[in-house]
Amino acid sequence: MRFFIAKMNKKDLVLLKDLLEARKVIPIVDRRYPLSGVAEALRYREEGHAQGKVVITLEDSRCS
Repeated sequence: MRFFIAKMNKKDLVLLKDLLEARKVIPIVDRRYPLSGVAEALRYREEGHAQGKVVITLEDSRCS
């Protein structure tokens, strides 16, 4: 698994926003897992199955 930390600045974020709005960059989400499924998500990712991003979702208890 690879992680990176990017130094964000306003100019880059505006460019990214513009690219997303123009649909020149389209994020690909392979699967979503709840926070309780982190172990399963990591296994899926480590086995090399993911074809896009694996997303961990957080449920906002204020919305329940």
